[in-house]
Amino acid sequence: MCHACLNGNKLMAKTTFTVEYKECIIVIKNVPCLECEICGEITFTDAVSEKLELLVNAAKKIMQDIAVIDYCKVA
Repeated sequence: MCHACLNGNKLMAKTTFTVEYKECIIVIKNVPCLECEICGEITFTDAVSEKLELLVNAAKKIMQDIAVIDYCKVA
């Protein structure tokens, strides 16, 4: 059940995760998520959250202006 609207079921989907870091943007596309079928609220599993944190930290080390990472190719 969705914790935002308290009505919808969560369905497996993919989303784009974006982080602003200093004056740069990190974009991670094709991230597996759970999306509410009613309100669209996005949540991540613990495993995906941990992987996102690793990817963002790695991207911070090599930052330029924009970094785009495909989750499916590096996870």
